[in-house]
This record gives sequence, structure tokens and C-alpha cells, in this order.
Amino acid sequence: MQKIELEIVALSHSITQSNSYAVILGEVNGIRRLPIVIGGFEAQAIAVALENMHPSRPLTHDLMKNFMTAFDIHLQEVYICDLQEGIFYSKLVCFTANDTIEIDSRTSDALALAVRFGCPIYVHSNILEQAGIENEGTEKTKATEQAMSANINPENSLANMTLNQLNDLLNEVLEQEDYIRAIDIRDEITRRNEQKKS
Repeated sequence: MQKIELEIVALSHSITQSNSYAVILGEVNGIRRLPIVIGGFEAQAIAVALENMHPSRPLTHDLMKNFMTAFDIHLQEVYICDLQEGIFYSKLVCFTANDTIEIDSRTSDALALAVRFGCPIYVHSNILEQAGIENEGTEKTKATEQAMSANINPENSLANMTLNQLNDLLNEVLEQEDYIRAIDIRDEITRRNEQKKS
């Protein structure tokens, strides 16, 4: 069965399940997207690694990476190998000096580790055909993807806050270890600072 390489293109609140998030995987050199619903903890773990944030304490996935590295175990690839009743199943392909093994994993945990190790993510072609959606790169689709990755709560819009309020809020959410919200706030601060320069 053919394996297709994916990359993480967006992380957002899930519109189908409350208190959940969706990670959007995009086909490398292709137009298809694969949305996967994940939990809040895993979404934070992925966001922290994607944005190169350094929490004051290591998160569980950081601990796992440190453990694997200490024992000279390398994560070669992650692949999404099955889809049953809406649940994705994944495997970690790990190798040592003497052996290569596959380890079952929840897809959200596998993605959090893939980002940390910088390894490729693959999916079997039949899963992408079954659960994927096409993205033709239209302006409307790009705007939707940007909105999905923006994660801004309309009731507490960052656009209505002053720069000082944004900086205070950023410090507050970092103390609470809400890294997904921190990314949104940091992006808004960066956008405003860029507007000042131009």
C-alpha cells in the first residue's frame, strides 16, 4: 500500500466537538488535507513544539523524547496506518543500533513526537482517500485555513486589546501554560509591531 507524506498545516479548535482541537495535516506537494480531532493536552504539546517554545517544565512528550534520546532510540517516522469508526491509528517507527521496531500510538501523541524529532509523517493512501478533503488553494480556502489556525475567541477578541493588555495577557497565559492561546497573542503582538514599522 502506498504511503503519502503529510505535514502539519494548522491547529485549531474543533468545530465538531467542544473542548477538542483539530490538527490539519496537508499532503506534501499535494492538495488534500486530513483533519484529525485531538485533545487539548496533545494540541498544546504540538503547539509548543511547532512554535519552539520552551516551557519552564518539560511536557510529557518532551520527557519521552529525552528518554528515547538518552537510550539512543531514534524516531524514524510516524505513520497513520488505519482508520476505524472515525478513529485514526498510528505507529511510531523507531530504530536503535541493532533493531527497528514499530510501536502502536495514539495519532495525537505520534504527531507531538514527530514534531519534536523532526521526522516525517505518513498516511496510507486509502486513509487519505477515505477521510481527506481537497484544498485547491483558492483564496477562500486559504482564508479558512488561516481562520482555523488563528484560534481567536470572538468574545474576547485580541484585536480589541491594547498592546500593553496583550503583553500582560501573554505573560498570564504563559504562566498558566496555555501555549495555544499564547501563540495567538504573540502573533497579534507581532502583527501590530510590523504595522508600526510600515
